Amino acid sequence: MRDSLQQFTAAVQHNCHISDAHHGAEYGLCTYLMKMREFYRWEKGLAYDAQLPKADIGDWLSEREALWGELDDVAFANLSLGGRVFDPFAVEEINRELEPLGLIYSAGYGVKNKPLFFLGHLERREEPGTVSVLVAGRELARDLAAPAAMTQGDRIYIRRESFRRLLWEKLESWRWSRPENALGRAFACYDFEGDLDASLDAMVENELNAVLLHEQGEYWVGKEVGDVWNEMVMSVVHTPAELMARAVRDHWADCLVTLPALVKKADAASLHFYVGSLGGMRKTIFPTLIKAYDRWVATGDLSRLTRVAASGEQHWAHLGTRLLNLFDKHGTESAQPMAVLVEQNKL
Repeated sequence: MRDSLQQFTAAVQHNCHISDAHHGAEYGLCTYLMKMREFYRWEKGLAYDAQLPKADIGDWLSEREALWGELDDVAFANLSLGGRVFDPFAVEEINRELEPLGLIYSAGYGVKNKPLFFLGHLERREEPGTVSVLVAGRELARDLAAPAAMTQGDRIYIRRESFRRLLWEKLESWRWSRPENALGRAFACYDFEGDLDASLDAMVENELNAVLLHEQGEYWVGKEVGDVWNEMVMSVVHTPAELMARAVRDHWADCLVTLPALVKKADAASLHFYVGSLGGMRKTIFPTLIKAYDRWVATGDLSRLTRVAASGEQHWAHLGTRLLNLFDKHGTESAQPMAVLVEQNKL
């Protein structure tokens, strides 16, 4: 079985390389180099504060890009385990074989329709109501892109190691100029200068709750919109409308679950990190959230954030429904009218 698992792990990583070969060029240069540097760190098992050997990482980068060139037109491979052969996207069937072994696997699609795969050790499984939460620890195979969480059907996958690495990447990026912003305020709640590893561990434990809250919101929004939402997003992939639709759904999920819970808890570190982690599109279409956050920072008054969450839930749910109506009307020609609709309905 050990040899079989090693072969399975190698096959999953091979599919990760294929996905990266197909989509690695979609990053801007700075983002690409940062992600490749951290992927090298993960692959070599190096500590976050370890000095990376420039010559070695340069050779590794050239070799990896050469491998991607060989895989550019290669299809994803089926996965063999326990004498059976699986489609790489047959997640539930594969996990029925893996979970008794203390492992967890996931396959799905992320931003720009990029296929995402990972294999890791299963730390724990929770059943809070109608959804299963599976928390992965050390990862054995992964892509260049490694989202901290993903909702698939009635399962939420939480990737602790990827989230820890994401926090490290954000910290490294922030340290370049140390701006006085929401992310900087979040980092200031921990002793990163005195004890990097302990601070990362503490931040992971604290902020994984917010990650889970968002995925719970995604789950309930998914129940509302059904599979047609993903069809809509795939129909406008690689357009501004894709980013806008994803931002609308994220805000809907967060105003439904995440933001009310964070405000109720009044955890300053989590509120700072939540706002500091918002992408450009999410900030652009929800300026009242940023204003409410700024007021809280200035006065300590959370009431405006409470009101913004309540009004946001209604606004983004209504806008999401209107996007689906546009898709129903225009089909694959929906990108432009969707973008116009979102642009005209910022909150």
